[in-house]
Amino acid sequence: MSENNELEKTLWAAADKLRSNMDASEYKHIVLGLIFLKYISDAFNDLYEQLKAGEGEFEGADPEDADEYLAHNSFFVPEKARWQFLQDRAKQPEIGKWLDEAMDAIEKINPSLKGVLPKIYADPELNKQRLGEIIDLIGTIGFNQSGHKAKDLLGRVYEYFLGQFANAEGKKGGQFWTPASIVKVLVAMLEPYHGRVYDGCCGSGGMFVQSERFVEEHQGNVKNLSIYGQESNPTTLRLAKMNLAIRGIDACIELGDTFLNDKHKDMKADFILANPPFNVSDWSGEHLREDSRWKFGVPPTGNANYAWLQHFVHKLSPSGTAGIVLANGSMNSNSGGEGEIRKNMIEAGLIDCMVALPAQLFYNTMIPACLWFLARNKTNGKFRNRSDDILFIDARKIGSMINRRNKEFSDEDIAQITDTYHAWRNIGGRYEDKAGFCKAATLEEVRKNNYVLMPGRYVGTEAEEDDGIPFDEKMNALTARLAEQFARGSELEKIIRENLKGIGYEF
Repeated sequence: MSENNELEKTLWAAADKLRSNMDASEYKHIVLGLIFLKYISDAFNDLYEQLKAGEGEFEGADPEDADEYLAHNSFFVPEKARWQFLQDRAKQPEIGKWLDEAMDAIEKINPSLKGVLPKIYADPELNKQRLGEIIDLIGTIGFNQSGHKAKDLLGRVYEYFLGQFANAEGKKGGQFWTPASIVKVLVAMLEPYHGRVYDGCCGSGGMFVQSERFVEEHQGNVKNLSIYGQESNPTTLRLAKMNLAIRGIDACIELGDTFLNDKHKDMKADFILANPPFNVSDWSGEHLREDSRWKFGVPPTGNANYAWLQHFVHKLSPSGTAGIVLANGSMNSNSGGEGEIRKNMIEAGLIDCMVALPAQLFYNTMIPACLWFLARNKTNGKFRNRSDDILFIDARKIGSMINRRNKEFSDEDIAQITDTYHAWRNIGGRYEDKAGFCKAATLEEVRKNNYVLMPGRYVGTEAEEDDGIPFDEKMNALTARLAEQFARGSELEKIIRENLKGIGYEF
């Protein structure tokens, strides 16, 4: 998706203008539900016309038979739920009731959508004139395209709107949205071409959408991916199911608390991509003191960071890899036994790469964040044997501001990070340390740093360009300036004189 696409921007500006006094967290369900309805109605119409024409494989087909649509992996839309039927009545006061009935009828005939679609349009508080205007606006999406182009456009609009709503909601928006450029880094680093992909806190499903897109862009077959997820918030789960359905992604996403009720208990993932909520204190840790997942130490009840890390390690297949977004404090915290858990994970050879991120990448928090890349087996032969190494990347200085509050990575920034990792990880990769940006540190170096994983500890500082002025000349100029500025006989002057004298300079 291009975040700078003018159509998405124009649609968002128009839709947001219709929001009136409604809170973004409520308004998003109204708008995203309508985009989804438009999507499945357009997809239905495409297939309906082919079935009606009855040519080739569609010979003798009944366009009003729901089983025909199921056979072609498409949703059947009853007559009174079709977009044109509803848009023709958008200006009538009963439009809210008709929309709720349409959503209900679609769910009844398509079991996979049961409990997913919003039925909030008949709410007397909802301004029906504004609702009619939103229907007209969304009716323009995909209007001049047909088939896959129209559906892809609707998918892009849905995803763009998810991000804009996250921005509008601020802190609460982070519960369902990970900024696209961070998701792209995670996916490009791990390269999930085939196998099982898992996210135990999947939000609105962005990790899965990006994984499928990655495979498509690299001429792979998305059917080689199996997707599993879990989400504790039922409202967010509905957003995810709509997001994936718009993309035609078949996923097994379950509702529930991942720690207390793991819905994929025996599943082992080849790839894990996750952005768990940072520093969560109320994660029910007191009920899980004896849990089998805590192989490296029992995580503190007041912070879920190391519970998430160990949950994901537990979920990895024997050769699986994971990319996880966490708060910066996870890299050096020693409270509640976290330092000991981190030490045990490092000594077990699980940490592959650490990436420090710049501030302002997230809509919901100013807490600095980092990326943990885990590998269940760093000697499995698929890549170079890196059992004695950990790669550190300090990406805090890259990225650019997209508005007054937020920063994002460009495609070039993403390539800079991922190419560095792949050059280090891959057999025959031509990796080199780069002062101020990346360093391949040995386990012994990490031990000497007390198992702290902050890249800044290892990468050093970027070499400054030599300006050609000799060091002595610089020091003489500095001492001359100091002599002019400090009051003679002051205590500070004495201290500075003594310190400079100790290294051979006087003023």
